[in-house]
Amino acid sequence: MRETVAGLAATAVLLAGCGPAPTTTATTTPTATHTTAPRTAPTSAAPTAPAQPLEAAYERVISQVLPSIVQITTPVGLGSGIVYDTKGHIVTNAHVVGQAKEMTVTLATGGPPRKAKLVKAFPAGDLAVIKVDDANRLRPATFADSSKLRVGQIVLAMGNPLGFSGSVTNGIVSALGRTVSEPQNPDSPGATIAGAIQTSAAINPGNSGGALVDLSGHVIGIPTLAATDPDLGGGAAPGIGFAIPSNTATDIAQQIVTQGRVTNTHRAALGIRGSTVISAQGQPSGVGVISVQPKTGAAQAGIRPGDIIVSIDGKDTLTMADLAENISTHKPGDRVSVGLIRDNRQKTVTVTLSELQPD
Repeated sequence: MRETVAGLAATAVLLAGCGPAPTTTATTTPTATHTTAPRTAPTSAAPTAPAQPLEAAYERVISQVLPSIVQITTPVGLGSGIVYDTKGHIVTNAHVVGQAKEMTVTLATGGPPRKAKLVKAFPAGDLAVIKVDDANRLRPATFADSSKLRVGQIVLAMGNPLGFSGSVTNGIVSALGRTVSEPQNPDSPGATIAGAIQTSAAINPGNSGGALVDLSGHVIGIPTLAATDPDLGGGAAPGIGFAIPSNTATDIAQQIVTQGRVTNTHRAALGIRGSTVISAQGQPSGVGVISVQPKTGAAQAGIRPGDIIVSIDGKDTLTMADLAENISTHKPGDRVSVGLIRDNRQKTVTVTLSELQPD
């Protein structure tokens, strides 16, 4: 069963800033505060204890996967990426790339930065593929079948948070099938991710585009978002992060690699362009239809510019994010009931959803 993040009591707005960190972070060496303990008399070193099974598994997975995680640096910041194949393709988040067409890539195993170019971005799903000019020594990651994930599985998040290259955090798969939306900003149109993986592994700025990995060393998702908590002043809610499932990421990446663009989004669309309407009291009150795309479900159902959509299948649709989340739980061809206001009168129409067309 799919759930929306709005249904989580401790979660409010989602933070899309898990991608680029300030450029200074990308070009300087991260620092940390050192602590020292009082000097004591020397003692003999204790023998190193053998690694426990779980600890040994962590070490094995990190050694196996970390060489496949790269740092992506653009003119405005940095993020992470996963080596997709030996030809130089790297999959990442669209908001990591932003508006950049060229960037540099640094391998976790070291070496000078390599020049890379954008192949294609799919902003609606917050995914992108870039390609490095020099594919020497690239080690592709192995991607898992995310449809087989189980809540409670131990996972590791790998990336470059705050510019600390090759960082690893641990947690579990906390939930599956979440529907989450990113806030709009210059680098993101406010993508909605259906079927997102919720994890307790820490996701910090710079982790975006990296890898969420199981204990078999397989990539199960791409860390993309962290939840924010209004009780923390809009700060990140500890232990609530979200990742794009690996099946979604590899499907989109393979289309881009083989065809140069996304040809099948597998996602439903209403077929309108709109904006959130604000009431006289300053509260969101619906989605104002700006335009209707021809030959779509909305056009065939008679939805017009100027209509205000207020519900989908009886669920309040007061913002563009509400609309995107409601539609994302459906498939192309599904029929939905759309409640709207036209000329100050309420009206309900039935729409057969179209397929979301890539930009």
